[in-house]
Amino acid sequence: MMETLRPNTLLRWLSIVGIGEAGVDGLTAHARALVSGAELVVGGARHLALAAPLIRGETLQWPSPLSDAFPLIARRRGCPVCVLASGDPFHYGVGKQIAQFASADEILCLPQPSSFSLAASRLAWALQDVATITLHGRALEGLTRHLFPGARILALSWDGSTPAKAARLLTDLGFGASTLTVLEEMGGPKERIRCTPAESFALENIAALNVLAIEVAGGAGARIVPLTPGLDDSLFESDGQLTKREVRSVTLAALAPRPGELLWDIGLGSGSIAIEWLLRHPSMRAVGIEENAERAARAMRNALALGAPDLRVVEGSAPDALAGLPSPDAVFIGGGLTDAGVFDAAWAALKPGGRIVANAVTLESEALLVDAFKRRGGELTRIEISRATALGSFTGWRAAMPVTQWRAVKS
Repeated sequence: MMETLRPNTLLRWLSIVGIGEAGVDGLTAHARALVSGAELVVGGARHLALAAPLIRGETLQWPSPLSDAFPLIARRRGCPVCVLASGDPFHYGVGKQIAQFASADEILCLPQPSSFSLAASRLAWALQDVATITLHGRALEGLTRHLFPGARILALSWDGSTPAKAARLLTDLGFGASTLTVLEEMGGPKERIRCTPAESFALENIAALNVLAIEVAGGAGARIVPLTPGLDDSLFESDGQLTKREVRSVTLAALAPRPGELLWDIGLGSGSIAIEWLLRHPSMRAVGIEENAERAARAMRNALALGAPDLRVVEGSAPDALAGLPSPDAVFIGGGLTDAGVFDAAWAALKPGGRIVANAVTLESEALLVDAFKRRGGELTRIEISRATALGSFTGWRAAMPVTQWRAVKS
């Protein structure tokens, strides 16, 4: 059997060196040599200042957006280039983006302990038991899905204002008793660690480079997002355009979400299906298509409130609004069931192996599902729910409108 050998490390022209607040004193001899021998050294202003005693070649400070520097780096292919980064470049760092234009055989990475590792060591927390997230360039509401009593969270802050904003969010959601620890400039001479309850947060002059540690504690009224599909209807703001809890559970099961997949939610309404899809795993993606501007805004508010800020909302009417969207792994059609063209456009865009699920409550929309079933195959299911309600001084069953569901898998 032929064996593929990796190129000699000498051919790796692009080095990525993790540098901490200790500066050059914290670098190994190998890392120092890579910085000193580079014709071009790339990094943020702080990184370049920390490594200044070693730099002999040109310097390039990261522009905004960061990606503008990537072609400049790629043009130096074959010449020694060193990129400076914080901690571990391949853990919420620039390494992932660099690997999009340079192969692993071209890169030599020398990481330092990540901010998460440093924070966990300061707090004596087992890192595998901690939720690690970044709020750097991300919506603060991303915290919400991780909030339950007893949870521990480490979050990379966007800047010095992030801890106070997080404290307000926690308090508003009923987690004001949580303990916040702000760890600033770890590993350097200005390192500082301060603790405070979220509800009485008053820390000032927080360094921009900080990690926020949260020990979650909540009262009886805390807003906890359960792990199960079929969230309580009361958690969603709605004008009545809402897939109800029991039907939503069945629908999520039919959509069969898998990590990293993209959902199209056509006829977004209150956004419940797309939001629950996103809550299944941090890598999930969803695009909601909604022609009513007020409903589109309401769906986005629901997404933020439930910790799914990555929902993308497209205002427009299907099938026209579907043009140009990335191909989905799954499609849910809960609204707009008046035009068979929506089914055809969604089916054409769906990836092979993708799932399409549509729900109908009227005879007219049910007829469209029957037609789709005849043309595309799949399965038809009738969902009927009854709830106990008061009947005078007694209790009886009141049936909700039955839902017809069509599900098919594209071969």
